[in-house]
Amino acid sequence: MRANRFPKTALIETDNIIEIPIMAAQAHNGGNNFSRNLNWVIALPCQRSNLIYMSAPYDLEILITKLDEQAVIPTYATLGDAGADLYSISEVTLGPGERALIKTGIAIAIPLGFVGLVHPRSGLGLKSGVSVVNTPGTIDSGYRGEIGVVLINHDLEKSFTVKKGDRIAQLVIQKVENVQFKLVSELPDSQRSTGGYGSSGS
Repeated sequence: MRANRFPKTALIETDNIIEIPIMAAQAHNGGNNFSRNLNWVIALPCQRSNLIYMSAPYDLEILITKLDEQAVIPTYATLGDAGADLYSISEVTLGPGERALIKTGIAIAIPLGFVGLVHPRSGLGLKSGVSVVNTPGTIDSGYRGEIGVVLINHDLEKSFTVKKGDRIAQLVIQKVENVQFKLVSELPDSQRSTGGYGSSGS
């Protein structure tokens, strides 16, 4: 059954698979958004009727090398996660308010037109007050060195120990635009204009 409500989107029934290839599309179903690409492989339940949405495979290849035998390749905890977990190869104790560079033992080659962003793990922040100092950390496509994560312990009383193999941050790969800056005598006006911090109200 081909549903016109979801044009250019791969849908399957229990006994039949229909594929309509596109570069990218979004379908809205039951209040959930689904981003889709070519070569559908994994079935996910649909909230409506007997249709099943099919999830796209990983369609961007990131070359990675281990700089340490104990390094762990980044992993996605669950299907659809935006961030892949980064793992520590260091054992470091952070006292209250202290920060340190935690090594991951890996280096990656991000394709031109993409960027790697290192985000904190919400669980570490909630349970231990540990976060990433320069959040998000930026990994440019031309960088080939080891990925390091600068962690900080915001807890005012308790120390926190990072152990080897611990998940310390999340790596998100995103598309990025390179722009040309054009010098002009004045900028076009906007509704906000020059309003800065707090200009939109409390």
